[in-house]
Amino acid sequence: MKQFTLRLDARQQRPVVALKNGLSALLDTGAYFPVWTDSEEVLVSGMGGTLVRKHVPFIGFGGTAYGNLYQVTLEVGGLIFPNMHIIANDELELSYNLILSATMFQGLIYEIDDKNHKLNIALPQGESNVRNLKIEDKNGHLHVLCHSTLFRI
Repeated sequence: MKQFTLRLDARQQRPVVALKNGLSALLDTGAYFPVWTDSEEVLVSGMGGTLVRKHVPFIGFGGTAYGNLYQVTLEVGGLIFPNMHIIANDELELSYNLILSATMFQGLIYEIDDKNHKLNIALPQGESNVRNLKIEDKNGHLHVLCHSTLFRI
């Protein structure tokens, strides 16, 4: 079993982790979709995000919200999300750049250690650190698909 740990920001009351390039992310275990909450310009120029679709409705922030759907490669500790779909919605002024959804950690073991300010992630046997996450539109409703990619030789 592979394991790694991310540091939680001790100044925050919620589980906010530091990522590469000075970015920070809230781990929201109730979130279905990953959401970019900062400027879309930062998502495009700083992260290489590519616009997929504009004005996408999704359930979140206490009701139906709208955002633009992007594709971006993201690293969360030892997890790699190549060409991941993320919804950009910067309507709220938040102290972090994105929301990591529980669906991103499907099939993994993760522990929020609030006492020691750590996020511990374990990859069980058969799970890969390369994760494929895609948001699809089916019958007018968004769905999240997430699975690991195992490379076999």
